[in-house]
Amino acid sequence: MPMVYGHIEGVDKPISRILQGTSEQEQAEESLLDGVFELGVNAFDSAHVYRRGKSEGMVGQWIESRGIRDKVVILTKGAHHNSDRKRVTPFDITSELHDSLARFCTDFIDIYILHRDDPTKEVGPIIDILNEHKAAGRIGIFGASNWTIPRIQEANEYAFKHNLKPFTVSSPNFSMAEQVKIPWDNCITISGPNHEGERAWYAKQKMPVFAWSSMAQGFWSGQFSRETFETYKSNLLDSCVTAYAYEQNFTRLDRAQELAKEKDVSVPHIALAFNFHQPLNIFSIIGVYHPDECKTNIEALSLKLTQTELDWLDLKRDDR
Repeated sequence: MPMVYGHIEGVDKPISRILQGTSEQEQAEESLLDGVFELGVNAFDSAHVYRRGKSEGMVGQWIESRGIRDKVVILTKGAHHNSDRKRVTPFDITSELHDSLARFCTDFIDIYILHRDDPTKEVGPIIDILNEHKAAGRIGIFGASNWTIPRIQEANEYAFKHNLKPFTVSSPNFSMAEQVKIPWDNCITISGPNHEGERAWYAKQKMPVFAWSSMAQGFWSGQFSRETFETYKSNLLDSCVTAYAYEQNFTRLDRAQELAKEKDVSVPHIALAFNFHQPLNIFSIIGVYHPDECKTNIEALSLKLTQTELDWLDLKRDDR
């Protein structure tokens, strides 16, 4: 199955609907990056904090060694909080951006996203500094990860009032799994029944969503069932167990397994197809460990689900 691409105003390249996440060392090995790139993944997600910079550095060295900077889309994130303070300031944004540019061996980041928010800070200086970097040619489009919709609106109102570029993309969590507890501090999700309003806002705005943890940190791996979870869970990330291992999601898993068997596909097929059937301009960030996993994800792009099946998977109805 071929990769599917989207287009975002301000980015001069098509963007694969599936991005390779690179937060783990194994996910940034050059052979893996070669493999997913050959399958059509041309967009790579990273962050200043991932592996203390080694993630960005590995991806940057790979891009430079292959001579493919003009063929790939770099999405990276800055301004993550640390143990000392919240770091959503013009100084920190500027410092981390220059680090990221050096690590990626480039003078330009296609999509730059603020990794966290600090609601105590005024949005004006934040929008001002991002516009300065855009005007200087260091970044293309920019946006926010883990910002609430009211804060995004506040930032964009400031931008429009001052004739500046606004946030044009966002990166919250979205998955078929309801995020019952946050896996890390200061996370924002638009998954589950409590966040229908947020999803409706993104759909109305047509704002591109770069969904993190699209596979719920491995909950949709297909490697376990409700019955085998206790035996298998030591293989899962703590963040997966903390955020997703609850009854409503086990019911979703039961149904995904049943539907996958009927359609002769896998649970990952069903879970990712669910994402791409939403009325959202969605791009899914998934850190696969082997190109074969990427093949499965690409196949999910063409899997058709009916609205009845989607509602049943999402526990909105009991029959299908």
